[in-house]
Amino acid sequence: MSIVGGFDVHRKQITFDYVDTVTGEVKCGQIASADRRRLARWLERFDGRDDVAFAVEACTGWRYVVEELQRAGVAAHLAEPADTAAARGRKKHAKTDRADSKLIRELLQGNRIPECWIPPQHVLEHRALLELYHDLRREHTAWVQRVHAVLFHQGAERLGEGGLGTHAGREQLRRIAAAQLSPAGRVQIATYLQVLEALEAQLDAVHRRLRDAARHLRGAQVLTERIYGVGPITALACTCWRAGAGRFHSTRKAVRFTGLDVTVYSSAGKRSPGHLSRQGPPVLRWCLYEAGNACPRQRTRSRLLRDGETAHRRQARRHLRSPQNRAPGLSHPGRARRRRARHGVTHPVITS
Repeated sequence: MSIVGGFDVHRKQITFDYVDTVTGEVKCGQIASADRRRLARWLERFDGRDDVAFAVEACTGWRYVVEELQRAGVAAHLAEPADTAAARGRKKHAKTDRADSKLIRELLQGNRIPECWIPPQHVLEHRALLELYHDLRREHTAWVQRVHAVLFHQGAERLGEGGLGTHAGREQLRRIAAAQLSPAGRVQIATYLQVLEALEAQLDAVHRRLRDAARHLRGAQVLTERIYGVGPITALACTCWRAGAGRFHSTRKAVRFTGLDVTVYSSAGKRSPGHLSRQGPPVLRWCLYEAGNACPRQRTRSRLLRDGETAHRRQARRHLRSPQNRAPGLSHPGRARRRRARHGVTHPVITS
């Protein structure tokens, strides 16, 4: 590439640093008001050229930058943030936007850029819906906890089985609020229920769209069919973030990418060893964690196979103990054990 550059994206501006490898000229500066329209106008300087490449870190805002680069015919590269920071080494000076864009440009120029996968457009849309669903679920859980906090704070009766997840549970909550809460507490509960109903309506709509997307995505179909316990939402999240089977060369790298690996050292006292690293896409980690918690609530395939094997062994023992299937002269095993117990013999007596 004749022109190699790097971007450092922030909410207010985009800092650029690029070099013309033919003349050695280096240009750097800022694109004020970081938005799609101004970036497209800035990229017009490279119209008609196919020897331009830019890299940007995979932080918030990278999507529109990569899309505009591709639309302008510029080769786009996505850098992994953690590996990019590791390539910087120990800080000798204060880190600035200009230094970050220069580092990305130098890594790309030396073919040392830690590449990230750039998903296609439909995968990015599915990711956005999954993030929306995750946010709605967290908000729903927070409002349910607020309901229980109000009941406990005013010493009201606890909800029965089912809680707020059933119609009967919400009717019970209304009766408790009317009889045992103060006027302000009743207003709180009524408001919380209205918010929960609105959240549940949005959750149902997003959930239907996600299930429809999972039915039309080949990777999600394969995961749902082949892995027991993986539903359409978890399968869609795995497909959208972990991509195809050839992206990771080992399960260790896949677990590391998800953030489910256990830390073995601490950095400046921020995280003690023995905890999940929680690095990577939080939506994917949440889906896998919830799927793991849901497994003990139902009979898994291994449990069903184990129960079937136990039943088969029980039937075989019952068949062997029946009188018509024993060899002549042999007593029932249970009677033989009881007879030895009466005479104080713990093991069968073998005589020559």
